[in-house]
Amino acid sequence: MTNTLGITHDGLKAALEIKDNYKAGRPILVPGEDYRMLVPENLLNHNIDLYDIEDPLSLAMMATRDPESPMALAAAARLSPLGASSRLISGVAQIVGETSRHEMVKECMKYITDQAFDPASIVKVRRHASKFIVQTRQQYTSVLRENLHSLMEGSIAPRQFVHDFFVLTEAGNMRHNIRQKLVVSLMLSANVRPSVKFLILENIERLPKLVRIHIVTAVLKAEPTRHTEIIKEELRYIVSQQSLIRDVH
Repeated sequence: MTNTLGITHDGLKAALEIKDNYKAGRPILVPGEDYRMLVPENLLNHNIDLYDIEDPLSLAMMATRDPESPMALAAAARLSPLGASSRLISGVAQIVGETSRHEMVKECMKYITDQAFDPASIVKVRRHASKFIVQTRQQYTSVLRENLHSLMEGSIAPRQFVHDFFVLTEAGNMRHNIRQKLVVSLMLSANVRPSVKFLILENIERLPKLVRIHIVTAVLKAEPTRHTEIIKEELRYIVSQQSLIRDVH
């Protein structure tokens, strides 16, 4: 229930949960869905009900602390129209503009607060956020392609490639289906060294559970070759350790 200040108890609870997720390195999930990770487009789409994440405190937490600038900017854009509803939320928006870890969020929130939450300024920031999300994804995808080319040429170490792969797919808020296809293609490729595949498996817990299930299922169903059998054996062990057996079956 929302009080006269526009803050809810459930919203405060959700904001604290988001803070704990950031500390633990866990992704923020779409409310009510155990496997679907929240992406910037969800925040920019006002036709999607985000339940407790709609609360100004939850959005402020994301706009201030999310490690990825596209997510933080999208949260700030969703928070902005609420700033005119009360002096408290206006103050929250101003604090976001002063304390966010992302300069772009600071600039956008300062612009909106300076414009006294004028609707035209909010629309302008939303448009900027949408363009920024698309551009960021394109940039990260380009770097991923360059890294893969470097891996094939042997000019980048396997561990560095895998580290950058997860950083870039996370920072670029890459869609789950695309990330899933990339991992499966790497795992099944005869041109990718086993050392790279094992390093990917070491980090597979960083992926959302549903994505992991699809990857494991696709690899286990692949035609047996000398490149895949040892990977399948390792995957079977991971499945047993991560309690994915029922879901994979």
